[in-house]
Amino acid sequence: MNDVLRVRVARITQEAAGIRSYELMSEEAEPLPSFEAGAHIDVRVPGADASLRSYSLCNDPQETHRYVIAVQREEAGRGGSRAMHEQVREGDVLVVSRPRNDFPLLFARSYVLVAGGIGITPLLAMARQLQRTGARYRLYCCVREPERAAFRALLSAPPFDDKVLFHFDGGDAAKGLDLDALLSTREPGSRLYCCGPAGLMKAVRETATRHRWPWEKVHFESFSAEGTSAASGKEDQEFEVTIRSTGQVLSVPKGQSVLNILRRNGLRVPSECEAGSCGTCVTRVCEGQVEHRDTFFQDERASDQRMLVCVSRARSKRLVLDL
Repeated sequence: MNDVLRVRVARITQEAAGIRSYELMSEEAEPLPSFEAGAHIDVRVPGADASLRSYSLCNDPQETHRYVIAVQREEAGRGGSRAMHEQVREGDVLVVSRPRNDFPLLFARSYVLVAGGIGITPLLAMARQLQRTGARYRLYCCVREPERAAFRALLSAPPFDDKVLFHFDGGDAAKGLDLDALLSTREPGSRLYCCGPAGLMKAVRETATRHRWPWEKVHFESFSAEGTSAASGKEDQEFEVTIRSTGQVLSVPKGQSVLNILRRNGLRVPSECEAGSCGTCVTRVCEGQVEHRDTFFQDERASDQRMLVCVSRARSKRLVLDL
């Protein structure tokens, strides 16, 4: 992790069942690098493997004295969230990356924000910024039960209470948020942002498409717990990708997408949803076996000849990409 920062854990707060927020401040009491709504940081989690985990920043981007992240404990994960919950204490010093943003808040006349579970984190930063700047928005928080809703007290009080709607489905998808009613009409100049589990994002994508939302006005950020696919539950494995045109070999570590590794090495691949649902980043595969983690190919037989590099990975130790 290059260009790292050392931050002190100033405060830990229980935000909901199994979810804690961590307020991080500079070890030297200096201003932290600025960030934009939707950004995330990589945290080197305590433990034997000193693994990296990415967490969205959920405080107001105007703040320079702190970063705030939220971590949901995942018993079935690789141990990063458990280490954050069990080993990190107030006063501890953590090593984190500078903020990066693959989910930027673009200009619009109004915004529809849809969060599923812990997917509230980047959208909370957006809501804070939109509230502060007087922009028009509505935030829909989809959660199984009230006690699982992170930041519920904050979002249920002024100035957010008249802009935020909580929807509790009790774990029954049939009782989920009425997306048809929500997305059947679109105000001119409106943008839609969604972050949450794969099922929610797929439903939002399909509903927005059905109601003719322009693809460039719909934005997604996917997440998966502890390096597992939200769709498959499979644990990440490190592998290599070879760029056919140059022979360049790139390592794709656990917890990092092929798309992000390509970007960091100067290779540009068109992308849009980055959740495996739109198909924009489909890339031809010349050699190797693909582990498909997308929802785009679910209605057809996906072969090893193409993949969505935003979410899918390798079953073999190497893939050769036609780039």
